[in-house]
Amino acid sequence: MTKAVVFAYHNVGYRCLNVLLAHGVDVALVVTHRDSPKETIWFESVQKLAELHGIPTITPDNPNVPEVEAHIRALQPDFYFSFYYREMLKAPLLAIPKRGALNMHGSLLPKYRGRVPVNWAIIRGETETGATLHYMTEKPDNGDIVAQQAVPILPNDTAHEVFQKVTVAAEMALNNVLPALLNGNAIALKQDLTKGAYFGGRKAEDGIIDWSQSAVQIHNLVRAVAPPYPGAMTQVAGKPLKILQTLVATNEGEAVPVFYVQNGKAYAACPGGVLSVVRFELDGIEMSADAFAAKYGTEKFEFNR
Repeated sequence: MTKAVVFAYHNVGYRCLNVLLAHGVDVALVVTHRDSPKETIWFESVQKLAELHGIPTITPDNPNVPEVEAHIRALQPDFYFSFYYREMLKAPLLAIPKRGALNMHGSLLPKYRGRVPVNWAIIRGETETGATLHYMTEKPDNGDIVAQQAVPILPNDTAHEVFQKVTVAAEMALNNVLPALLNGNAIALKQDLTKGAYFGGRKAEDGIIDWSQSAVQIHNLVRAVAPPYPGAMTQVAGKPLKILQTLVATNEGEAVPVFYVQNGKAYAACPGGVLSVVRFELDGIEMSADAFAAKYGTEKFEFNR
């Protein structure tokens, strides 16, 4: 029986661990993360799934320490599988598995190497993304590819919706190639790194709206950071406004960026077009367009910059 150590977190970790178990892989250890009280936990627990199947788990802050290395080395794994694990594995750890270490990445590599690939793909207006299983090296997301599965990004898809598609894509990619991996005849293809680039992590303040952009660009930002992510932020009437959902109404905008309610619907207009604001929070409270109009009227409010 093939033995594996699995580094996993989040929904992709949960679903892909299930795939390994369905194919009879002996998962000797799961390395995962403790949930952070500062993070909204909207995803499945890898640790609970491992415990359900009687698999030992550890949650080191840093897996690249001698005690973790010794623990894993003693297990003599054939493979590592990393599924949305958030720490990089360094050379001493990567050298342990006899048949290699593989990672599942949430993009169609070599595109969108690095952090939060789903969010970046939406921000940049991509119409397709997916999941890629590749061999791990010390440099992130640049090893040889063994499986990919594409999914569409529709014009109004949020990051959460696309991430759900990517989770299924990851499950499909792994399920399809795993028999060949276990049998030793999977084909690995070298990446052409000139066809993609690295992207970094994002902070909540990266969601501040630049009203000089086009309506489509702002719409892409809104859906890329929509809940459960922090949301796209601006200010109106001297109060923080968080825009949670939009539709592009027109590409013909107004000279000065404004927020207003008309015929029971909220709108945000800027030089690059007009957005229908479907959901928004003002000063931390979600409200309807009618509620906004009842309190503030139907005049046009300039966005504070």
